[in-house]
Amino acid sequence: MITRQKSIGTGFGAHSTAADVVAGIDLTGTNALVTGGYSGLGLEIVRALAGAGAHVVVPARRPGTAAAALRGIAGTEVQALDLADQDDVRAFAERFLESGRPLHTVVANAGVMACPETRVGPGEWEAHFAINHLGHFALVNRLRPALARGARVVAVASSGHFLSGIRWDDVHFRTGYDRWLAYAQSKTANALFAVHLDRLLGAPAGVRAFAVHPGSILTPLQRHVPREEWRGLGWVTETGEAAEGFKTPQQGAATAVWAATSPLLAGRGGLYCQDCDVAEPATGDDMLVGGVKPWAVDREAAARLWDLSCELTGVGG
Repeated sequence: MITRQKSIGTGFGAHSTAADVVAGIDLTGTNALVTGGYSGLGLEIVRALAGAGAHVVVPARRPGTAAAALRGIAGTEVQALDLADQDDVRAFAERFLESGRPLHTVVANAGVMACPETRVGPGEWEAHFAINHLGHFALVNRLRPALARGARVVAVASSGHFLSGIRWDDVHFRTGYDRWLAYAQSKTANALFAVHLDRLLGAPAGVRAFAVHPGSILTPLQRHVPREEWRGLGWVTETGEAAEGFKTPQQGAATAVWAATSPLLAGRGGLYCQDCDVAEPATGDDMLVGGVKPWAVDREAAARLWDLSCELTGVGG
């Protein structure tokens, strides 16, 4: 069964910024957690949530770098976390739970794109799947006791999911590694994670989950893609400027912030969003146009991926 995706007419759009969508929303007294919240989109997400009054925890693989980036943004704190290390995820979650603080917002934003073949974790897992999906899967599930009623979990996916569903016969690319297909599979996994998490927690706990496509933005996420490839990929013009249709980081952060805070989403969940609205089903293969492919909102696939993720990480059952 495919999740029904239909625009709700929010009044925002592709050019809206994170500051625009959070204007007038008071997050005072709430706690948020944003992975990768010290560069690119993550930094803008943190800036918007903290600016609206939230206290924002930023788990970081490079705590010193994160602290420097967040200096001057009131209401933020940095804690060490490497999403590629399941033991580190467990230790971070235990420390947070011991603090007794509730969580009202989680934005699973950190990730890698098109990196060289890399193996991590106890099972020599493929890095995109391990970091972008399994790391966040384990983190959110270990933090479930802290999720307050009414909390929202936002998984930052991508129109990159157009390129691949879940490769059930070889999710870790034991053969035929392809950096773009590996990234694409992980982004489909992010979307499916939101679908099933919402099914599990939406009704009984009032915790809603969403996946978002931020748009096409040039950020440090592209660090593994050589600059000489950018023009061939259509990312930049002949003069090196961002191509038409690309967003600024402030615009790219908007949909995640909107999904985390908008009152228009009350009572909804398990949806894939883009341009600060619920995305429509994709009608073509143009990733700049976007929309969502059926394999990224398939409830049976989401349940199957959940079971596989539980088996691999030992949590989430």
